Amino acid sequence: MASARTVASSILLSRTVPRIPCPRFHLLHLPPSTFTFSPSILPAKSSSPLTPFCASSSSTATTSSQDLAVLLEVDGVLMDPHRMGNRLAFNKAFEKLGLDCANWTEPVYSDLSRRSAGDEEKMVFLYFNRIGWPSSLPTNEKGLFAKRVLQEKEKALEEFVMSKSLPLRPGLEQFIDDAYNEGIPVVILTAYSKSGDNIARTVIEKLGDDRSIKVIIVGNKEVEQSLYGQLVLGKVIASGLDEEIAKEAKRAASAERQRLAKEVASVLKLSVEIDTSLSESLDKIVAALRAGAEHAGLPVSNCVLVAGSQSGLVGAKQVGMPCVALRSSLTSRAEFPLANATMDGFGGADLSISKLRNLCQKKQ
Repeated sequence: MASARTVASSILLSRTVPRIPCPRFHLLHLPPSTFTFSPSILPAKSSSPLTPFCASSSSTATTSSQDLAVLLEVDGVLMDPHRMGNRLAFNKAFEKLGLDCANWTEPVYSDLSRRSAGDEEKMVFLYFNRIGWPSSLPTNEKGLFAKRVLQEKEKALEEFVMSKSLPLRPGLEQFIDDAYNEGIPVVILTAYSKSGDNIARTVIEKLGDDRSIKVIIVGNKEVEQSLYGQLVLGKVIASGLDEEIAKEAKRAASAERQRLAKEVASVLKLSVEIDTSLSESLDKIVAALRAGAEHAGLPVSNCVLVAGSQSGLVGAKQVGMPCVALRSSLTSRAEFPLANATMDGFGGADLSISKLRNLCQKKQ
C-alpha cells in the first residue's frame, strides 16, 4: 500500500485534483468531515457533443457538455465598472479630498484618457497641470498627492461596484442560461476580488433568485474548504497531517513557484534572477482556480477561465487551465498573449456557449 508521504506528494504535484475515493483519505489521517464541498445545482447531463480544451489530443471521441466547466472572474467580466463608474469615482475622490474646483465632465475625462493612453496617474498630472495644483501643496509632493487621489478613487469605485446602479455586462445572463441548459457548470470566482463576500452578495442580487441557482459562487470560505486550500494553504497541515507530509507539501509548493517564475520570465522575455516567492495575490488566484474546479466536479484542465485581468491568466497558466480573455473598457486595446482566445464581450460574434464549443473543437 502507498505510504502517506507518497499519497500527499501525488496530490500536490499533479496538475489536476485527483478524484480520490473517500477511504483513501484515511491514509492522510483526515476526518471524513474535513472535505465538505458546497453542492452545485445543475440540470441533468446534456447529450450535446463537446470536445473541451483539456481533452487529450490523442483522443478523437467527443465528450458531453458536462465534461466542461466555465469559471468567471468578477472584475471586468461580470461587470465593467470603468465604463460607467470611473469618471464618477474620480469626482467622488476629488470631493472627499476637498478639491471643490475639480470635476471631470465626460468630454474632459475622455480627453485626459486619450492623452494619457489610460494611465490614471498621468491623467491626474495632466489635469492639475492645466487648472493648477492646490496652493498648499509642495512641488515635491505632487506624486504623493496623485496617489492619494487614486486611492480615494479606488474606494469610490469599489462602492460603485457593489451598488445597484451598476448593471451586469450585456449578454452575461443569456450566457449563464445557455450554459445551464447545456449542463455546463458556471463558477463565479469572488475569492480574489476586492471585498469578495460583498461582491458575491451583489452578484447574486443582480442575477436574481431564478438565475442565481444556476451558478456556483466560490469565495474565501469555499477556497479554504477545498482540498488544495487545506493541503497547500496549511488548513489541514496545522491540525491533521504529520510533520513529514507537511514538509512534502511545502516542497511541492516551492517547486510550483519556481516553475511559474521561470514561465513568466520567459513570456515577458526578461533575463532576471528568479524569485521563487509568489505574491500573495497570485497565491489566492491559484487557490481559487483549483477550488473552482473542485466545486465544478472536474479537473482543472477541463475548466475554462474567462478572465478580465493578466493576473488571472497567469494563474490559469500555472495550474494548466485553458483561458479566454474578455476585454473591458479598461483593457479595450490590451493584448493577452497567455489567453487561448480574446473576446470583447458576451454573445453575438464574441463569447457564447457555441463559440466556446467551437474553440474547444479546434483545440482537439
